[in-house]
Amino acid sequence: MAVATGSSTAPNEQLRRAWEAPTRILGILGTVDHKVIGIRYIVTAFVFFLLAGISALLIRLQLAVPNNTLLSPEAYNQLFTMHGVSMIFLFSTPILFGFGNYLVPLMIGARDQAFPRLNALSYWVFLFSGLFMYSSLLFGAAPDGGWFAYVPLTSVKYSPGLNLDFWALGLLFLSISSTAGAINFIVTIFKMRAPGMSVNRMPLFIWGILISAFSVLFAIPALSAANILLELERKFGIPFFDPARGGNPLLWQHLFWFFGHPDVYIILLPAIGMISEILPAFTRRRVVGYTLLVLSTISIGIIAFGVWVHHMFATGLSPTANSFFSAASIVIGIPSGLQIFAWLATMITGRPILKTAFLFVVGFVITFVLGGLTGVMFPATAFDRQVTDSYFVVAHFHYTLVGGAVFPLFAGFYYWLPKITGRLLSERLGKWHFWLFFIGFHLTFFPQHLLGLMAMPRRVYTYEAATGWQTINLISTLGAFVLTAGVLAFIINVYQSLQSGSLAGENPWGAGGLEWATDSPPPSYNFQRLPLVRRREPLWPAVGGAPTSTYAVETLTPDPTNILERESLVTTLLDASPDARMRIPNDTMLPLFLAFSLLILFIGLLITQWAVVAIGAILVFISIVVWVWPAKENVHDNE
Repeated sequence: MAVATGSSTAPNEQLRRAWEAPTRILGILGTVDHKVIGIRYIVTAFVFFLLAGISALLIRLQLAVPNNTLLSPEAYNQLFTMHGVSMIFLFSTPILFGFGNYLVPLMIGARDQAFPRLNALSYWVFLFSGLFMYSSLLFGAAPDGGWFAYVPLTSVKYSPGLNLDFWALGLLFLSISSTAGAINFIVTIFKMRAPGMSVNRMPLFIWGILISAFSVLFAIPALSAANILLELERKFGIPFFDPARGGNPLLWQHLFWFFGHPDVYIILLPAIGMISEILPAFTRRRVVGYTLLVLSTISIGIIAFGVWVHHMFATGLSPTANSFFSAASIVIGIPSGLQIFAWLATMITGRPILKTAFLFVVGFVITFVLGGLTGVMFPATAFDRQVTDSYFVVAHFHYTLVGGAVFPLFAGFYYWLPKITGRLLSERLGKWHFWLFFIGFHLTFFPQHLLGLMAMPRRVYTYEAATGWQTINLISTLGAFVLTAGVLAFIINVYQSLQSGSLAGENPWGAGGLEWATDSPPPSYNFQRLPLVRRREPLWPAVGGAPTSTYAVETLTPDPTNILERESLVTTLLDASPDARMRIPNDTMLPLFLAFSLLILFIGLLITQWAVVAIGAILVFISIVVWVWPAKENVHDNE
């Protein structure tokens, strides 16, 4: 064994030639580098976040005063729906999986994902499905049935245009990306970890991504089935949801919420994994209760599939069924509470450094706890029936998802962006960003609890002055503009950092994870020598806090991979012992071509032009045949 300090050794020229794209066009359109794909995920998802924010501002302007005519009912419904679709489907999960794309191989000491071409395909499908849904705005046919698309309002009878076809087919298209990404994460985490990184040494962010990926595999089929049934009813009149012809509209709610509630935790689990990674760096101590945090993450992922009916307490289900799901909805608060107490114990027993990333962690804890307090109120069926479909639910939903996902994401930006770009963000602008966002968020959404208790329904585009809701709605709208100012401060901060930010160095925070054991930004091959892991924080000493200067990480020598080709190490499932060498595919245009072929196929389904469908299907078939055509042996034993 040898010891290397960071990545001070000059990059190996042979490695660089093997891992970098041979041409610029292939590097742009055909790259399979997980870091490039991760950055594209993050940037694309953030653009959808900004579009969702513009929709939200227009919604709040419409509701700022009674009887407002800024938006027509049709425009309001479309903006309201696209806001939800963007935040839930096109921003939250994709941006977290974007961080996962970039960080997972670095955190586990690998050179790429297990299936790099599949990884590239997942991004292109995500991009094209988002463009597919947003193109509906150009035709004045944006989805208008809410992000949940309840039947029968989304049947042809009540929504005869293409609006809901864009929604259903767009989400079916997007599900290909989500499924491909989830499979890739699971295999990568189980089989590509650095030697010595046994399952009890995996970073907590890796655990969050892993359980989230498993949840995607179990949740997405229900949503896809619901969308297929809806399209069959809309296109061919098969009455799955029409009670007059033997269908059942509650079938839609069961299918949708079997996906919808686990999706909350699909979003939350990677985000809370971020918190568990960021806290140790800014408290100068290891996170309290690692094993409990892992077990609580697994528990949340399992219990999440037993709570979907608490969205349906007002639909007339039997009291026995309601009691079961009420109990499950209460129980899921226990592992979440354990995580909160572990983070608080880490803060109290550590030596906190009040950097911007740490402020967002504190903001997350405060906001998420408030969202959790209202969350455990909904399992009480009597209370739920009083506030269901009111603005109380809107307030709770945003406290849970913005508090549980967006605050950790901004903490992650301030923590990991220096690794991605090589430059630090401004702490001064960062603190402006935090306080504007924190104050603006609570000013926007806390008053909505009161609106709900005052019986303001959600999903209404206007209201009468006699309701008495005007003052609170105006406060909420002002808060939305304060929140927006915080986001603008962040965008300015990122721009200035890219132009003239201070150089970050390898490990500006003195963190203990493997991602900080290489250059900032990392080279195309990640590590010159694959690391050997002996502790949960490989860059920290076995006992005590973080070192103050050098960060030593053991490496395998000689390097077990062939530096003349793209190869990485495959390790055993539990203890990560070296098992085999795996050849990593070179850059290729196949993922882009397959994703574009799928786009043609879905456009044909949208406009019901079977010739276009056939062309798309043929191109998909050709792409898959070329993709799986036998080439060189991909995996071979170590010699």
